[in-house]
Amino acid sequence: MIDIGFTKIALIGAVALVFIGPEKLPRVARTIGTLLGKAQRYIADVKNEVSKSIELDELKKMKDTMQEAASDVENSIHTGVTDFEKDWNEATSEAGSSRANADSDADSSAYTNYPTYSHPKKKWRVKQGAVPNWYKARTGVRTKAMSGAARVAKFRPAKLSA
Repeated sequence: MIDIGFTKIALIGAVALVFIGPEKLPRVARTIGTLLGKAQRYIADVKNEVSKSIELDELKKMKDTMQEAASDVENSIHTGVTDFEKDWNEATSEAGSSRANADSDADSSAYTNYPTYSHPKKKWRVKQGAVPNWYKARTGVRTKAMSGAARVAKFRPAKLSA
């Protein structure tokens, strides 16, 4: 870079004052300042674009490496699955042949007859929608069914002893 110190700036100012004159010097200085500001903004924009393009290139390289790694993992999983399927087929064929060679049918039926799943048949919708008993008691809702005769006996006035 150009090394410009205070003495060099003062010398340039004195030369400009002599050649340009004191009337036009402020306008020239203003123009030079705006041109320098525009140049600095232009250089900053160029730097930003260059850095963005460098970051974009780096991201593309990173994307390529990630895709390569993902394809390697996918291939290794695929080969692992095919190896597993081959081992599984071998194991099941050996188990099937050993079952066929078993002496009794009871032993082989123990392997093939698994208990079936049965739903517990709980009325979970009724349980979830039910109103709690404490709320029913607080609001006066009947919680238990009562026959008509029992209701009459409950609310019959007590006999007065004469």
